[in-house]
Amino acid sequence: MNKPLQNVTPRTIGIFDSGIGGISILRAIRNLLPNDDLIYVADSLYLPYGTKTPSWIKQRSIAICKFLERENSNAIVVACNTATGAAISSLRESFNLPIIGIEPALKPAAESTKTGAVGILATAGTLASEKYDQLKTKFARDLVIFNQPCHGLVELIETGNWNGAELKTLASQFLEPMMQASVDKIVLGCTHYPFIRDTIQEIAGNGVELIDPSIPVASELKRRLEIENIIDNKLSPGEMRFYVTGERDRFKVIVDKFLDVDAKVNSIEI
Repeated sequence: MNKPLQNVTPRTIGIFDSGIGGISILRAIRNLLPNDDLIYVADSLYLPYGTKTPSWIKQRSIAICKFLERENSNAIVVACNTATGAAISSLRESFNLPIIGIEPALKPAAESTKTGAVGILATAGTLASEKYDQLKTKFARDLVIFNQPCHGLVELIETGNWNGAELKTLASQFLEPMMQASVDKIVLGCTHYPFIRDTIQEIAGNGVELIDPSIPVASELKRRLEIENIIDNKLSPGEMRFYVTGERDRFKVIVDKFLDVDAKVNSIEI
């Protein structure tokens, strides 16, 4: 990376995901860095990323990051496990600003499991990525790992009906093999899944811990901003702006509900 940006005020953080999932990351960032301006891009026109090719995801991620850079972002959070796995290296080579990714929280699950069996709920793209293979090799050599690609779950979560019978049935199908294998940790390997955390917990039971990486991602963002000396001198609460490539009205309803705000949502073509 070239010479760090310095003394930028106000500080702006760009965040993107294939849809609403990254809002769970945005919420954690908002709680940790309340004075930062946040720009969120939901690329819901092309949802889900988990079924796309790595080369397509790279191209798409670069296009979105170019938009966020034009909007004066001082750092970008790739709030999507699939995009992180496919594109994070290319993004860091292409942009002269901190790029923070997200990955399935396999390390804390591996370190805390008592049964030696850990479940991973994720998209097919995340589970097939080289980055995920590296995580398993590094942290889970001696564990039983149940990889569950959750086909169709992201699309149901995007509807905003998080307590529907169809969603519960599908989630139960994904979780049943893990329950039979006595997993005691389940990693939420997609940023969409915290939206149905209560449903997953109900099915899995109180004896199973769900591991959500949103807080560690926010902490890593804060650490990188400090290292790069990207300073925010603004004392007032930051603004939040949302852009969506797909259906605007439904996206706004979900964001308002999840964040308890009246969100500024703009349609955009990227």
